Amino acid sequence: MTHYDYIVLGSGSGNSFPTPEFDDKSIALIDEAPRFGGTCLNHGCIPTKMFVLAADTADSAADSARLNLQTSFDGADWPAIVDRVFTDRIDAISRGGEEYRRGGECPNIDVYDGHAEFVGPKTIRTSRNGEPGDITADTILLAAGSRSFIPDVIAESGVPYLTNESVMRLPAQPESLTILGGGYIAMEFAHIFQSLGTHVRIVNRSPLLRHLDGDLAKRFNALATERYEAHLGRTVASAFHDANSVTLMLDDGTAVTSSALLVATGRVPNGDRLGAAAGGVELHEDGRVKVDEFGRTTAEGVWALGDISSPFMLKHVANAELRAVRHNILHPDAMVPMPHDDVPSAIFTSPQIATVGLTEQQAIDAGYDVTCKIQNYGDVAYGWAMEDSTSIVKLIADRRTARLLGAHYMGPQASTLIQQMITVMAFDLDLREVARHQYWIHPALGEVTENALLGLDLEFPEV
Repeated sequence: MTHYDYIVLGSGSGNSFPTPEFDDKSIALIDEAPRFGGTCLNHGCIPTKMFVLAADTADSAADSARLNLQTSFDGADWPAIVDRVFTDRIDAISRGGEEYRRGGECPNIDVYDGHAEFVGPKTIRTSRNGEPGDITADTILLAAGSRSFIPDVIAESGVPYLTNESVMRLPAQPESLTILGGGYIAMEFAHIFQSLGTHVRIVNRSPLLRHLDGDLAKRFNALATERYEAHLGRTVASAFHDANSVTLMLDDGTAVTSSALLVATGRVPNGDRLGAAAGGVELHEDGRVKVDEFGRTTAEGVWALGDISSPFMLKHVANAELRAVRHNILHPDAMVPMPHDDVPSAIFTSPQIATVGLTEQQAIDAGYDVTCKIQNYGDVAYGWAMEDSTSIVKLIADRRTARLLGAHYMGPQASTLIQQMITVMAFDLDLREVARHQYWIHPALGEVTENALLGLDLEFPEV
């Protein structure tokens, strides 16, 4: 049995744990995944956005007539896209990261590639290069992420299905694709495949992106049901397949048949795969590892972060939690809480969506004196240039204090435009000063935020 100062489970955000402060400490880094680097790098945030950029470009080419241009989208070279994204970029980075951790540059780190699970307090059973063994550590960091949730009706049917881990590496682009699910993963892949020429069918038991503020959700669903073959409010009763297709039989008797099936019905924390009980680590009912406000689990010396424990399955949250946990391990007398205030997120679908803070209903339920403003992109000069007729910004504020409670963008550049409102919330700025004590470049798209601020029911000083 080998003893380490630290054991880290997961090579995503957990791989960033060893900083120079730990150069004199022995560390075991464990990840059983076939590709080093975690979900974001290999089959999540980064490669999906590379596919999204191709989809956005295809959409622009196909929709240029509104700008009096004659361009067209004539199809995608799918194998070349896959090769560019993975062979030329993602896989090379993944290999390089693993080689670095295994190489002479990291003499204090041992990389294990077998499944890891607790067999006792601070004791992990795993394997390295096929050789099994138990290892122990003074401190253990659980950052083992999450996996796709597969409904029983699909898992038990025996039909072939894709997840985010496999759909981007298909050898050929499917002629048609059924997507089961209506969350952010489903909507990003719906945009990717529909834009690149695949006929997309969506099956979901509720409206799409139902977590959004009501005004954005209503508008998005209206646009999506025009664009996709959508079967909403429906559940899957059974599924079957033949050599060329997969069919879902819905609860209303409808048969939905496509060349391939993508299951995008949510994510499951991997805490249930770690033998947590043997290590004294308790889990929530939803499978997340229980942690306190500082990232400590119920087992002494065991910490957790990222998808395995966080209420936010977002890479930027996992990275922020990693920084907090690392600080707390190094400074036990001056710990900081997990950074969960005003967490922003973005959905890279079409139209792009970005949000931070409360929805209007949440703000009302919380008892704030709420004022809201919905501002159309098309009401500012750059929106005119774009010939935009669907994009909006919705700001939600407290009338009494002039503080921003929530910001919701749906349209081009949403994930960039919202950053200014994230700053406003992070530094608790007075919206009246934000609106009037800075320049807003004319005629940039940022004016849509300026106009939304000025449209709130607040007392703005005369200028």
